[in-house]
Amino acid sequence: MNFKVTPNNLTRLEKIFGEAKYELRFEKGTFNSGYCVLEHKKVVVVNKFLNLEGRINTLLDILGGMDLDETMLSPESLKLYKQVLENRNAPDAEDNTEEKSPSPEQPSEN
Repeated sequence: MNFKVTPNNLTRLEKIFGEAKYELRFEKGTFNSGYCVLEHKKVVVVNKFLNLEGRINTLLDILGGMDLDETMLSPESLKLYKQVLENRNAPDAEDNTEEKSPSPEQPSEN
């Protein structure tokens, strides 16, 4: 997903979690993936030591794997959330096309 790394975009992603009634917390912890999601308590904890780009990428990753109630989101947040979901599988499709493309022929050594 072509998502610019700006503080405003981080705020837009945080807003989606708030509208979906998830508590988003940036705290210190030992996270293998940089975050922890507690579905039953609706809490998302993100490593506070991540830089801006790391925070945005982590939130995009989390949103891509969640099924949120879209009726709770504002039109702006819903649009962004749908973009995240649409682009979630885009890298997989690109990887498959790269694997299927024929490799260039190697010059023969005579």
